[in-house]
Amino acid sequence: MSLEVSHLFKKYGNKVVVDDLSFTMEEPGVYALLGTNGAGKTTSIRMMLGMLARDGGEVSWNGSPLTLDTCNVGYLAEERGLYPKYGLMDQLIYFATLRGVPKHVAKDRIQSLAKRLEVEEYLYPEKFAPATRPMLGQKKAVRFFATGNRKKEKPRLAEQLSKGNQQKIQFMTALLSDPELIVLDEPLSGLDPVNTDLIRDVIREEIAKGKYLIMSSHQMATVEEFCTDITILDRSKTVLQGNLNAIKKSYGRVNLHLKCEVDARPLVEAAGASILSEKENEYQVRVSGEEQGQKILGALTAAGISVITFDLQEPSLHEIFVSKVGEEHEHVEPFEA
Repeated sequence: MSLEVSHLFKKYGNKVVVDDLSFTMEEPGVYALLGTNGAGKTTSIRMMLGMLARDGGEVSWNGSPLTLDTCNVGYLAEERGLYPKYGLMDQLIYFATLRGVPKHVAKDRIQSLAKRLEVEEYLYPEKFAPATRPMLGQKKAVRFFATGNRKKEKPRLAEQLSKGNQQKIQFMTALLSDPELIVLDEPLSGLDPVNTDLIRDVIREEIAKGKYLIMSSHQMATVEEFCTDITILDRSKTVLQGNLNAIKKSYGRVNLHLKCEVDARPLVEAAGASILSEKENEYQVRVSGEEQGQKILGALTAAGISVITFDLQEPSLHEIFVSKVGEEHEHVEPFEA
């Protein structure tokens, strides 16, 4: 299987919001679509899925146009879309039915995902309701507690949940059809660390199943954890694209984490390196490459300074992103896309 996006183009009036976007996924994994607000990420996703008309370009799955008939797609939109006044279970069953999932299969998947994402109490409120305790004779009391009689609970509505739990419910809808291609637009936005880890664990499971994932997110550490290939958009145009490991390797090992027993600042600066941050003889240093890093280590050793940590690393995805899009956008009128 393969996904191919070719020369996507979109404009509103005279404003081009996606300008010649192309990329290919030839094997399962995670492809990251990155960019600042208004760079064209969400517009690109909507065009890929046929939710928005294209002014140019094509999207294919296994050589055929990508549609819900040719590919089983799961989509988590950036704008959450639950119906606030309707029961959660009814909505999940409804969304599953729209994707052709039999009701009994949908119920099994809902139960499994609800447990994984820790939302069972909202989908099965009767199981978590406190038992009623009427005044009973001894025999009736034994029978009452043996049957686990519970207070009858009304179905939970979407509006009764926090935004984070609503997000987990909607994440479930994206997975109910057991999709081949999963598109996640800001899947972790607004989640606390506990719920972030829950969704990350499920994403890992989907990757292990051999799924194709496209992820758009501003959480660079999470994208870096999952993705194999990336495209960075800046003002509708592709400014960087390729395999993330190869991209990081091309920058070289320029980040040095250094910790010493005593002050090492004079020797680091004498080697021509830049100290980015410092705390109690622990430093984040920008070097020109491994040669300069080894020069610092040699100077410290020659001076008899005990080195606790010396770790040369490639730049993070966050650093690469900032280096490509820069800070110039502070002076440009934003255009959401």
